Amino acid sequence: MVPSLRDWHERYGAQGLVIIAVHSPEFFWEKSPDRVRAKVAELKIRYPVALDNDFGIWKRYGNRYWPTQYLVDRRGRIRATHIGEGGTIEVEAARRTLLAEKP
Repeated sequence: MVPSLRDWHERYGAQGLVIIAVHSPEFFWEKSPDRVRAKVAELKIRYPVALDNDFGIWKRYGNRYWPTQYLVDRRGRIRATHIGEGGTIEVEAARRTLLAEKP
């Protein structure tokens, strides 16, 4: 997942794509901001990563699965959701559609 997000950030950022990753830790040791920062640096992630230790974001979106991608339009509406790995063709098509829309 991270390599794809990193690629999309680099390829589409200038066109208006904004990626915000949300880290909802599965294990207690994944809650450490220092560990998350170190992993972000190690993986060369250049987009924001939110630390969701209390699962507030997870719950707000009604998320039940990991990973889940939400494609949100310029008005803040969820326009597409993809659960799990893969689905690259479908997600790419939805992303291109959203980027092509007028602001």
